[in-house]
Amino acid sequence: MPELPEVETVKRGLEEFIINESIKEVYLSKFSLRFPWPKDFVSKIVGKKIISIRRRAKYIIIGLSDNYSIIAHLGMSGCYKVLKKGEVQDYKILKHDHLIIDLENFKIVYNDPRRFGYIDLTNQDPEIHKFLSSLGPEPLSNHFNADNLAETLLNKNKPIKNTLLDQNIVSGLGNIYVCEALFRSKINPKKNCSKFVTSKGKPRKNLILLVKKINEVIKEAIEVGGSTLRDFSNINGKMGYFQSSFNVYNRENEKCLLGSCDGAVKRIIQSGRSTFFCSKCQK
Repeated sequence: MPELPEVETVKRGLEEFIINESIKEVYLSKFSLRFPWPKDFVSKIVGKKIISIRRRAKYIIIGLSDNYSIIAHLGMSGCYKVLKKGEVQDYKILKHDHLIIDLENFKIVYNDPRRFGYIDLTNQDPEIHKFLSSLGPEPLSNHFNADNLAETLLNKNKPIKNTLLDQNIVSGLGNIYVCEALFRSKINPKKNCSKFVTSKGKPRKNLILLVKKINEVIKEAIEVGGSTLRDFSNINGKMGYFQSSFNVYNRENEKCLLGSCDGAVKRIIQSGRSTFFCSKCQK
């Protein structure tokens, strides 16, 4: 599933073309995505002007005129592409194209083979929408810091890996970047949250380092367009490159990349998800 860096990459790609464009026509396939299409979706957005686009966690929010907002999630295999003037007329709808939006100068195509993505429409503040209202702070934001995270972790009796995947605690993080950040911090993914916070609710040194490494990993991944393991591509159909920088993710039984370590990467299952780590480096 695309995580924060991949969704940010898609958002930046769309932003280059769609701002201040008006919606002329909309095509919906006969299939629903993870959820049914919003009622009167087409009639409500045709004629609207695209005012803004932003990302919140793993969601893309497209602001329209008249206070409408499209809230979109890529699911497992969803991708957007933008067709330019020379490509629009010759485009033939593909099997898994589920949404096509004709703008004045471009065409936006949403393709999703697995149909796990979803799209909603609201004319209220997107932040109070059911998809977004309970999301926690996200990496790179002012609210994501060791002090705030310590308050959240206080009295939590769960492994740190599971906790960081909780979108109500840290939003936008997924399995790949949590594994990589824990490795860079030399933290065992099974370590209990209580080991990161003092009895007074203050962050210990390992939590301060972890927050730093999470931000570091996310920044680096955004710079190279995220990670492509199976389906992800940007709006130009190109893959991300952060997978070439993986230290542990998807490297089960391979040698630890730290020169001073003779350990190997292990894989365990936590809450139904694969966790990759070096048991020698990550204590």
